[in-house]
Order: sequence, then structure tokens, then C-alpha cells
Amino acid sequence: MNGLNIYGNILLLVAALWTVVWKVYAAWIAAKRDQKKWFVALMLLNTLGILEIFYIFKIAKKSWTEVKEDFSQPLSSFK
Repeated sequence: MNGLNIYGNILLLVAALWTVVWKVYAAWIAAKRDQKKWFVALMLLNTLGILEIFYIFKIAKKSWTEVKEDFSQPLSSFK
């Protein structure tokens, strides 16, 4: 049973990290675009990144290239 519990904890950690990364990025985009309703929705709803990914690609209309570029240089965006 302990082996199963360890894998469950690892899966939970990976899901939490996945969600936090997409949530922060999507909320940051919404804040920059002054979309307060989207910002609040993104912060309150926990959808394991699904709503955040939808917002980034469909509402904010970011391309995969832009997302990769933003993730590769995260600190330069805060200037």
C-alpha cells in the first residue's frame, strides 16, 4: 500500500505544479490585458489548467510560439 501512496502523492504534486504554471501565466496575461472578469475567473476556478489553456489560446489568441517564448524568458517579461 505504501508504494501506491507514493505514486499518488507524486501524481498530485505533478498536477499541482501543472495547474500553478498555467494559472499564473493565464492570470498574468489577463491582468496585462485589463480583463478583470477573466482574471477573477482564472483565480477562483480550479480546472487543472483547462480553463487557463483555453483562455491563453482562444481568448488571448496567443500562438504556441509566443507561449514557448514567454516560458523560456519568464523574468524578462516583468520589466
